[in-house]
This record gives sequence, C-alpha cells and structure tokens, in this order.
Amino acid sequence: MSRIGKKIIILPKGVSIKLEGKDVAVKGKKGELSLALPEAISVETSEGNVEVKRNDDLKTTRALHGLYRALINNMVKGVSVGFERKLMLNGVGWRMEIKGKYLILSLGYSHPIYFMIPDGITMEATQPVSNASELKISGIDKEFVGHIAAKIRSFRKPEPYKGKGFRYSDETIIRKAGKTAK
Repeated sequence: MSRIGKKIIILPKGVSIKLEGKDVAVKGKKGELSLALPEAISVETSEGNVEVKRNDDLKTTRALHGLYRALINNMVKGVSVGFERKLMLNGVGWRMEIKGKYLILSLGYSHPIYFMIPDGITMEATQPVSNASELKISGIDKEFVGHIAAKIRSFRKPEPYKGKGFRYSDETIIRKAGKTAK
C-alpha cells in the first residue's frame, strides 16, 4: 500500500468536503476547489477525516493512489491557509510594479513586459531593501501558484556570473568565476 496514499487527511475547522460521484469539492474560508477522480480511486469521509482508497491493485492504480491523496490534501490546505511563492529580482535598473491587473517588468529588454495577473492569484511587489526586489505570489491552488511563479521566472532566469534575474527566495544560485586575463 502507498505510504502517502494510506495517510488520513484531517479536515481543519471551517473546511467541508462534498462528494458527488467521482467529483470531490472542497470548500473553505478562502474559496472552493474541485477535482475529478479516476475510476480506480475512491474517497470516504467520516467525522472530519478523509481517506483515499484504491479499488484494485494494478501498478497504475497504486501510482495514482498517493497522487490523488496529495492533490486532495493540497486542496484542503489551499482553501484553509493558501499557498505562497516568493521571487527575488536582482539586477541594476531592473524594476517591477503592479498597476491594476498588470505586473509591469523592466528587465533590460527594449520594451517593458506586461504580465496580466490571472483571477485567483494575488501579487505583492516590495521595493528593494538591499539590491533585490521581492514579489509574493499567493493563491489557493498550489499548482497554479507554482505555474505563475515559473512563468514570471522564465522572463529572466538567474544567470551564474552576476546572479542577475528572477530566483525563488529559497533557491541558491551557484556562482561561476568569470574569465581571467593572461
């Protein structure tokens, strides 16, 4: 049995789960998320606990067991607490600001980049404290928050010589030595 799949999900206060056929809907104070389950996976609820079970013992079903337990657990955590990803921008003269529904990035290109902030995502940009600006991306869907953070990071990935570009706040950039004169 899957070690992750057999763990029971404990619902925090204020979170409810609704099962309709093969659809799971989780509702909390931050919002509502839903997920469609495959035929081989079933969900049982009892007294504030959720248990994910598999219907057969095929290899693909065993693989899906832990996956769907983790997805449902992320849904529960998202609607109760939410998820946040932080990006740091290093670079002289590189700026970012939020105006309305747009994140405006000046990253050394000949034009500014206008990134439309999607629904369900909130962003907060802070001014540089030392030489790095910080961007907080938050939302209730863990996958979507990570996707948006990766999309913004792809505009200027960190380079290894000066460390300029977007990096995650918990990411370490391995620096390289530059060329040496003869």
